Amino acid sequence: MTAVSSRHLAFRREIIATCRQLGALGLNQGTSGNVSVRVADGFLLTPTSLDYEAMKPADIVHVRADGTCVGARRPSSELPFHRAIMDARPDVRAIIHTHSTHATAVSCLRRGIPALHYLVALFGGADIRCARYATFGTDALSRNLVRALAGRRAALLANHGLVVVGDNLAHALSLTVEAEQLARLCLATLATGVKPAVLGPAEMARVAKRFRAYGYRPVP
Repeated sequence: MTAVSSRHLAFRREIIATCRQLGALGLNQGTSGNVSVRVADGFLLTPTSLDYEAMKPADIVHVRADGTCVGARRPSSELPFHRAIMDARPDVRAIIHTHSTHATAVSCLRRGIPALHYLVALFGGADIRCARYATFGTDALSRNLVRALAGRRAALLANHGLVVVGDNLAHALSLTVEAEQLARLCLATLATGVKPAVLGPAEMARVAKRFRAYGYRPVP
């Protein structure tokens, strides 16, 4: 390995393992989605247009704190929003973006996921918001997403997919699985044609308090 590609080797391998697990779980397919993890001097990001099964540690792009990219491959087209989130949210250590079926379907309705289930509180509030639509890879999308993620660990991207942030890659992956399941529940509830009962702010605050007692860290 080159000196550049051998840096942060454990993180590079964890990113690849996470990407492959997303595929195995049916949350991404082909080269869709992207993953990043914060390091001391910036963050590491998956490259663009490379199948996860073929990905090697040297393919992961190092994005320095000043925005310059180091590596043999071009970074994901969604580099702008990964950088915007890392800059806006010092608490975030890892980001996962997927085009998972149910979350993307809800995003195509241009609506968020309300408190249909108490597990929505895992994401930091009484809902998972849907960011306003903007073309992929643009600064407008980054701004919309950062707003939707304020006080939250996940947001939908209108007509696009899902973004989840976490304390580490394992945490972000577990939340991605949960968000997709909540999106599936949301669609199933909407399909009944009956107006769903949504948990109120007081109950969601009680749930959040109980979650903190069980060790779930609140969103800053």
